[in-house]
Amino acid sequence: MFFYIIRYLYICSVNWQNYTYHFEGLEEYLERIHEKKKQLDAQRPIPAYAVKSIKESLAIEWTYNSNSIEGNTLTLRETKMVIEEGFTIKGKSLREHFEAVNHQDAIEYIEQIAKCDYLLTEKDVLHVHELVLQRIEKDFAGRFRTSGVRISGANFVPPNALRVPDFIAELIEWTNTTTLDMIVKVAIFHHRFVWIHPFFDGNGSSARLLFNLLLMKEGFPPAIILKNDRKKYYDALNQANNGDYSKLLLLILQAVERSLNIYLGSLNNTYDSYESISAIVEDPSVPYNQEYVSLLARQGKIDAFKEGRNWLTTKDVVLEYARKKKKKNKVNL
Repeated sequence: MFFYIIRYLYICSVNWQNYTYHFEGLEEYLERIHEKKKQLDAQRPIPAYAVKSIKESLAIEWTYNSNSIEGNTLTLRETKMVIEEGFTIKGKSLREHFEAVNHQDAIEYIEQIAKCDYLLTEKDVLHVHELVLQRIEKDFAGRFRTSGVRISGANFVPPNALRVPDFIAELIEWTNTTTLDMIVKVAIFHHRFVWIHPFFDGNGSSARLLFNLLLMKEGFPPAIILKNDRKKYYDALNQANNGDYSKLLLLILQAVERSLNIYLGSLNNTYDSYESISAIVEDPSVPYNQEYVSLLARQGKIDAFKEGRNWLTTKDVVLEYARKKKKKNKVNL
C-alpha cells in the first residue's frame, strides 16, 4: 500500500500539467465563451451605475454558494442580510455568520488587485486565505499547514506538508507563465490548488476565490460554482485526481457562461429572452423534448445557463442548433 501511495504522489507531482481536459464540443464552447467576452469588452468602459446591482448581486451569490458547498446553512437571503445589514440570524452559528463576512472581505480584496497586469504571488495566496479564516481560526489563517491531513470522501491523500511551499511555488510559476487558454488554465489551477491542500482549513473557498482572481484580471466576471452542483463539483475534482480535468473544465465553463449571460443580458436588455427549457419545448416549432435539450445544456452544446435547479436558454438557440445539425446530417449523407 505504501508503494502505491508513493507512486500516486509521484505521478501527481510530475504529470499534472499534462492531464487531459478535452471533451466533445470543447473548441466550440470556448469559442462561444470568448465571443461573449468580446461582446462585454466592446461595451467598456461600463458606467458604474449600470453594473452596480449586478456586481453586488453576484458577490452575494458567490459568497452564499461557496460557503454552502463547504456546509454553511445560511440561505441566500440570510447571507445578504448578514453581509449588507449586519443582522444576526436566529438558529445559525456564529461561525456561519463570520464565514459570510470573511468571504465578502476576501472578494473585495481580490476585486482591488484584479488588474490586467497582475501576477499571482504567494503573498496574495496567503492573504486571501487569511481573510477567509479571520474571525474564525486566527492561529491557522494565512499559514500553510504543518502536518498531514486526510479529506473525507476524496480519492486521494494530500501531499506531505513539507512539500506544500514548493508545490505552491511551482503552481504560481506555471500559472503566471503558461500559454493555455485562460479558462483551461483556471480549471487546472483550481484542481492543483485543492490537490496540494496547502491549509488545514479553507482550501476550497480559497481555491474558488483565487481562480476567480485569475479570471477577473482578464476582464471576466466571477464564475460561481453553484451549491446545487456540489456533488457534480466534487465528482469532477475526484476525476481530476485520476488525471482527467474535463468534467471540472465543463463545470467552470458553465459557471463562466452563466455570469457572462447575466452581464450581457442586463446590459443589452435581453435577459428576459432566456426561458426554462420546460417552457421552450412546449412550442410546436421546437423539434426536441425537454430531456434532450437539457442534455445539450448540460454538455455545453448550446448557449444555456443554470438558475437554481433549472436550465435556461432561448428558443432561437435551440432552433439554431437544430438547423445546424440538420445541415450537418445532409452533408454526411
